[in-house]
Amino acid sequence: MTFIEKDKTMKLLYSPASPYSAKVRMAARHLGIEITEVKTDTNAAPPELVSNNPLGKIPVLIRDGEPPIYDSIAIMHWLDRQSGGKLYPKKDAKRTEAEVLEALCDGMMDCLLAIVYERRSRDEDKVHQPWIDKQWAKVVRGLDHLENNLPKTGKKLHGGHFALAALIGYLDLRFNGQWAAGRPELASWPDIFAKRFASYTAMKSAA
Repeated sequence: MTFIEKDKTMKLLYSPASPYSAKVRMAARHLGIEITEVKTDTNAAPPELVSNNPLGKIPVLIRDGEPPIYDSIAIMHWLDRQSGGKLYPKKDAKRTEAEVLEALCDGMMDCLLAIVYERRSRDEDKVHQPWIDKQWAKVVRGLDHLENNLPKTGKKLHGGHFALAALIGYLDLRFNGQWAAGRPELASWPDIFAKRFASYTAMKSAA
């Protein structure tokens, strides 16, 4: 792997538990683009975060003399351009396929985070279970779709692969034991991915 020279002024604000952060960090590592990673607590709303992303969300890529980049999809496409187009397929149909896979996985992560935040932000007797059930139903449909439509995972990894890896990493972190049963192909996919990307275990979402 050829590493692009590290710019010490370029840094990524991230959280170890964030699946969107994991997706971006893994993609950058895969491409050999070195970025200084700064753990950031979004709940504390630190000035460096809110001054670079008005939404106060992560990940945020801060560049020297250039506007910051957020959210994860915008950062992924920036990484693709920086690498000379190595993060997404060249052919339009294949690129669209990768982008749709990424969109599905990101959308499922949105649902999972909605469940986590619902449980965290309310007293137990005020948790709105119908809302949780609605979000989980979306996740289940997505999981079933992925079980039957897993992407080919060869030597050339793309943005969709990293989104899927981030999704499964987050499922294992926050919903362990609740998603893999009855989905053997999807449950075993991380082993295939890890053979192509050795840093997966170290870089997936963690508490």
